[in-house]
Amino acid sequence: MNYPHPIIAREGWTFLGTALVLAFAIHFFLGLLWALPFWAATLFILQFFRDPARVAPEDPQAVLSPADGRIVAVERVRDPYLEREALKISVFMNVFNVHANRSPVDGAVKRRWYHAGSFLNAALDKASLENERNALWLQTAGGQDVTCVQVAGLVARRILCYVDQGASLERGQRYGFIRFGSRVDVYLPPDAEPKAALGDKVYATESILARLKAHG
Repeated sequence: MNYPHPIIAREGWTFLGTALVLAFAIHFFLGLLWALPFWAATLFILQFFRDPARVAPEDPQAVLSPADGRIVAVERVRDPYLEREALKISVFMNVFNVHANRSPVDGAVKRRWYHAGSFLNAALDKASLENERNALWLQTAGGQDVTCVQVAGLVARRILCYVDQGASLERGQRYGFIRFGSRVDVYLPPDAEPKAALGDKVYATESILARLKAHG
């Protein structure tokens, strides 16, 4: 089911509510000077958990960015989940990016993997295989396989994924969230055509990472 975009992600409601109560209480009882750090924390939480609605491009062969952030890898590698040669594109999210994760393609969830792991800097290549991570195998109606992996980062301590094997996702559909700073790796068929380059700034759902080749 599509998430109804309330502007502030549901994952942040408890954090935001707690910060607001503390800031108001300290402001009321001790004054603005004592409350300033708590108001600053409230503003940080507000920006971190923002969750704007996004409109997907119409191109049916487009692979959309599953996250906001910066491209830190565009390379030919071996997909460790489906054991195949693949085009890997990675998006690094810092603490100032939107952290909701969205499906890069229309597809069925064929399998889900979860691996506990370390909490290295998510911008490092080895984070893909050593950090805590959650992977989805998505298969399009045309039979093309896409692996989408949420990877925890240096300060991230919680990967949230709301779908499992058997679910169906639409392009741009919200399926998860990561707190606080992380990356998402996308493994595509080797004949996919990359459209994003190293260092590009991308936005979930709106930015195109690559195009799948039409088969059949």
